[in-house]
Amino acid sequence: MANNIQYSEKYYDDVFEYRHVVLPPEIAALMPKGRLLSEAEWRGIGVQQSRGWVHYAIHRPEPHIMLFRRPKNYGQPQALATAAGAEVQLLA
Repeated sequence: MANNIQYSEKYYDDVFEYRHVVLPPEIAALMPKGRLLSEAEWRGIGVQQSRGWVHYAIHRPEPHIMLFRRPKNYGQPQALATAAGAEVQLLA
């Protein structure tokens, strides 16, 4: 069933990266109506994405299209901080 989920390419503004996910009717029917889904909920219906994505808006004319965003360059500051922390540990 999750194989029928369609994922857009990422698109960007100055702050966020975005993508939309198109759900097939049988999965869209499982979605709670009129509210945003938590990560556990959207993963529970079969949406698969890397970390950091947030379901941030509902497009009422097409509720089967989920709109996601995350901070631009998500994970890079974390990776740098982890690397810096590892260096500090090695030097100490």
